[in-house]
Amino acid sequence: MFNILVVGGGLIGLLTARELVRSEAKVTVMERGTTGRESSWAGGGILSPLYPWRYPEPVTALAHWGQLRYEGICRELSDTTGIDPQWTRNGLLMVDVTEPECSRASAWASRYGYRLEPLDRAGLENCEPELGQGESGLWMPDVAQVRNPRLLQALRADLEKRGVAFEEQCEVQGFVSEAGRITGIRTAAGIRQTTRVVVAGGAWTGRLLESTGLSLPVEPVLGQMVLFNGPPDLLHRIVLAGERYLIPRRDGRVLVGSTLERTGFEKVTTKAALEELKTAAFGILPRLRNVPVETQWAGLRPGSPTGVPFIGEHPQIRGLYVNAGQFRNGVVMGLASARLLSDLMLRREPIIDPAPYLPGTTGASAHGGMDFV
Repeated sequence: MFNILVVGGGLIGLLTARELVRSEAKVTVMERGTTGRESSWAGGGILSPLYPWRYPEPVTALAHWGQLRYEGICRELSDTTGIDPQWTRNGLLMVDVTEPECSRASAWASRYGYRLEPLDRAGLENCEPELGQGESGLWMPDVAQVRNPRLLQALRADLEKRGVAFEEQCEVQGFVSEAGRITGIRTAAGIRQTTRVVVAGGAWTGRLLESTGLSLPVEPVLGQMVLFNGPPDLLHRIVLAGERYLIPRRDGRVLVGSTLERTGFEKVTTKAALEELKTAAFGILPRLRNVPVETQWAGLRPGSPTGVPFIGEHPQIRGLYVNAGQFRNGVVMGLASARLLSDLMLRREPIIDPAPYLPGTTGASAHGGMDFV
């Protein structure tokens, strides 16, 4: 048995800890704040990238692996902890996608084996009768969602049952290495000796690793969301229209997201974003005008240049690993990201080719640009 410190208690850190502890490692999760309360909690939980054909192939590879397995892990977590992450297959309905995009989407779906159906106005109305806009659309019936705060609660409970230790309000300030190998981490309480560390610090990962000589382009990107407290069956599908989306929860609540703002580490909500998101929501689903807004919140995504995360060992320091930069797709890529890193750490056959994700190489940063939504 060997000891591993996971720096970061968000979804990526928790899923990585779960993969490692299942292989009989002794794992401690260290979190600068409260476990699962940053971008993992703030996101929408859609188990698909938005307009997925716009992303580089390495994003699709991670997403696809996880999509095939999320239902099973959610059922397992519900059985073992009593907390249901509410995996739900609502499908993803994309409204008024341009003709060139439709052709690109169709080619992508055929290549990777996804079901994607074009819809005319009648098809849109049949799919989601309450829509307030759209003359055509694309429909992906197999897309599911999870209720990410519940997923995080279930993972925390599951990990505690498996003997994982948690140290909250414990900010890692730096790393100690000798002869190119990790020997410890620095905290306010002093140096903690260790020989294996996973940095899964979300938006803070790039800043954390600066002192190690690794310039990792992971930066905070603010996203604001609004929650409507609606009645059950107000909305049935996940709907994407332009840059905005609606997500129906089982209890009738509807999430509206999200903004894309570069404000550094300032995590605030604004009235301007609230009004913008409400206006977009009313255009997509006019009945929301009669539904009260329950709350508004913000989170800091771990932005990366192309949306391809950094997964693997530090190029200069053995025993120091990175799992970060999932940007807007941390939930859907989380399962595969955790499994891939664990495969590399445990010297197992990796589930997919790790080369595109390795930090400090030409891999993850070499892919062409993309259209962020």
